[in-house]
Amino acid sequence: MQRGFYLIVGFLALGLGILGMALPVLPTTPFLLLAGAMFMRSSDRMAAWLFNHKLFGPPVRDYIEHKSVDKRSKILAMALLWPTILVSVVLVDPIWLKVLLVLIAIGVTIHIVSLKTTAH
Repeated sequence: MQRGFYLIVGFLALGLGILGMALPVLPTTPFLLLAGAMFMRSSDRMAAWLFNHKLFGPPVRDYIEHKSVDKRSKILAMALLWPTILVSVVLVDPIWLKVLLVLIAIGVTIHIVSLKTTAH
């Protein structure tokens, strides 16, 4: 039953990652990383497929093996993160939620900036 749960979450994450390639507000790499983690726990075949995929494999392998992200992804992540957070801060009412959103964005920024940058 646990294997099935991981497999379902893996396929959902993969679908969202693929959708994120077309929708600028939906991130791709975090969903592909989640899919990889779920497939590693549920299906060796799907994990191998994802890690060796021509398009999806390199960013997932770079992150898992080297804790690195390509420069374009870092720039894109920041370019999408901060405008989205700032719009959200303007749209929500409770001050505690505004503060929480900014703190989350700061944490995500620190994490992304602290990752090594790959050459490709």
